[in-house]
Amino acid sequence: MTEDIDRGLLEFIVERLEAGVFVIDRDYRIVLWNRFMAMHSQRPAADVVGRNLFECFPELPQKWLARKIESVFILKNYAFTSWEQRPFLFRFNHNRPITGGIDAMRQNCILLPQKDAGGEVQHVCVTLLDYTDTAMYQMRLNELIGELKQEKAAQQELIKKLEDTQGQLLQSEKMASVGQLAAGVAHEINNPIGFVNSNLGSLKGQVENMLSVLSAYEEVEKALTGQPDLLTSLQQAKIAADLDFLRDDILDLINESLDGVQRVKTIVENLRDFSRVDASEWHHANLEKGLESTLNIVWNEIKYKAEVKKEYAGLPEIECIAAQINQVFMNLLVNAAHAIEERGTITLRTGFDEREVWVEVEDTGCGIRPENLKRVFEPFFTTKPVGKGTGLGLSLAYGIVQRHQGRLDVHSEVGKGTTFRLALPRNRAAEPLSDAS
Repeated sequence: MTEDIDRGLLEFIVERLEAGVFVIDRDYRIVLWNRFMAMHSQRPAADVVGRNLFECFPELPQKWLARKIESVFILKNYAFTSWEQRPFLFRFNHNRPITGGIDAMRQNCILLPQKDAGGEVQHVCVTLLDYTDTAMYQMRLNELIGELKQEKAAQQELIKKLEDTQGQLLQSEKMASVGQLAAGVAHEINNPIGFVNSNLGSLKGQVENMLSVLSAYEEVEKALTGQPDLLTSLQQAKIAADLDFLRDDILDLINESLDGVQRVKTIVENLRDFSRVDASEWHHANLEKGLESTLNIVWNEIKYKAEVKKEYAGLPEIECIAAQINQVFMNLLVNAAHAIEERGTITLRTGFDEREVWVEVEDTGCGIRPENLKRVFEPFFTTKPVGKGTGLGLSLAYGIVQRHQGRLDVHSEVGKGTTFRLALPRNRAAEPLSDAS
């Protein structure tokens, strides 16, 4: 009676377990098939009990699973020890029914031997524990970890870009301040230069009139031969004033002063054209004129280092922000001068076709090493000694050219020199781009 109760209780438990339990004999016939297995395989016990496992389920990995089961059947002539009860744990995918279909099911399989009194394994009990949800959680956790790592890397990249952008903004702000200062200085200088130029022009005319009067007096001097005292006094005055030298030198002095004032006016105009704080919008401009203005501004950096050759093609005007393009020219010109150690040549070359205009700045300097050539436009990268460069000039120039929908290319040979080419479209896209600061 007790055995019947125990058997009934055992059957009840096996049927109610939320785990798959089935038993097979040595011929792989199914002798027990619980409710969980029936539900998840969609095969009731009546359809499978007494039949070969692999005939009922040909989709199972037969060779692999048979080897696992056979490894349990060969456990014989051993006492029923804890070692023998150690589960053979492995996994395989199966299916489980869900609303509207079936779902992939991952299972942990445990194979336990059932021995007779002689130690022979008569049956193998297979227990299937569904770990699909756990596996899914683990997979999702791994995915989240991967996403977090990617997000962290993206944040680090963003931080670096923000630092680079901050540096470029600082440089842009600095250039804008310099431009405003230059425009203010140019305005203040224009006034005194204007009246100095006007006064010198008037003075030149007046001196010329005075020299004409002196020439007339010299004609009268010939009539004073009968008045030796007056003639002697006049001749002594001419000698004391060195009139002959004064006549030649005074006009030269005035002409040189006028030429100097004109040069100052040109520099001021170039400074104003370079800064162009009054023209921060897109407008049509001639790049050659901008290049000339910038060249005059940085001439002090160049004149002791290089001879400048110009090969201009007569560029058509294009739509651009001239002040920003002049910043690019300034950077290229100064870099070219710095690349020349003693004395060399800087060649300014322009050209155009139906699509674009271009400007080249070529120097005969030391050149750029190949490993550095691909990094010249990186923010903060510089080959100059500490304190000699910020590493932002070319990066800022590259950003300006990109916003103008153009290209900034570089070609260099160590020991021979470097050529930068700025190419801009003759007609920019209709959609306006955001302006640089």
